[in-house]
Amino acid sequence: MKILVAKDAGYCFGVRDAVNLAYDTAKDHGEVYMLGTIVHNEKVVEDLSKAGTKVVDKIDEVPKDIPILFRAHGTAPTVWDKAKNKNLNIIDATCPLVIEIHDEIKKLEAEGRRTIIIGDHGHDEVVGIAAQVENPIILANVEEAKTLRKMKKAGVVSQSTQMIENVQEIINVLVEKVFDLRFVNTICFPTRRNHEQIKELATKCEVMIVIGSFTSANSKRLTQLALERNKRSYQLTNADDLEKSWFENCETVGISAGASTPDDIIRSVVEKIKDIGHVSEEEIVYE
Repeated sequence: MKILVAKDAGYCFGVRDAVNLAYDTAKDHGEVYMLGTIVHNEKVVEDLSKAGTKVVDKIDEVPKDIPILFRAHGTAPTVWDKAKNKNLNIIDATCPLVIEIHDEIKKLEAEGRRTIIIGDHGHDEVVGIAAQVENPIILANVEEAKTLRKMKKAGVVSQSTQMIENVQEIINVLVEKVFDLRFVNTICFPTRRNHEQIKELATKCEVMIVIGSFTSANSKRLTQLALERNKRSYQLTNADDLEKSWFENCETVGISAGASTPDDIIRSVVEKIKDIGHVSEEEIVYE
């Protein structure tokens, strides 16, 4: 049995930097507070907690002498202001690509456009983007786009981990509803690469494995893309979820992982699949 691992599976640079910054801050200061979990992965959150990170719901719960880390997903300006007014030690782990989305949507608003965000309602990143402007419209799917009234002038950005297919469908509807429409494609390039790789892998392999938490939007999107092309696609959180029956009559296994899945979990899944398939050779990195 051959194992193909997507080159861009797992941590994107924004998540990796944020997690490393959390570990370094906890080591330097003994502990660090965060508003919500840093990534959507239970093992990462558990390991960080052991290292000294603490998750709170409100900024008032953060002691003045302890650093607060703002996560990769982005943080609302009101929260930034409150933290600064309290003279808290702010550690900024916001992904640079998310900061770009914040800048782009503010530019669109400054042009006098009604701002539209293509993204998941309630997702941390979308909440942060929406907080940058006044009364943005959030569209999760094409059905929601179809309910919009016609408007003269609008500007669109997307959540960084959206599928290009979903964004394209929504834009096709908006083109008919908005006289002056400007769209900024803010799907981040690690997401685009990972999506393209899994589309190809799912068609080349008998079995496709996606590693990622079921709380992770981008992991679920990878699974969706795989299932659309290969019915023998499975999402799992770690090696313990693997089942031998999945690999019956299988010559090639493809593996990818969401952007919040750490390297050690990917490695353990690969090793267990090797055991199941009695594979002795090294896995192949699929570019």
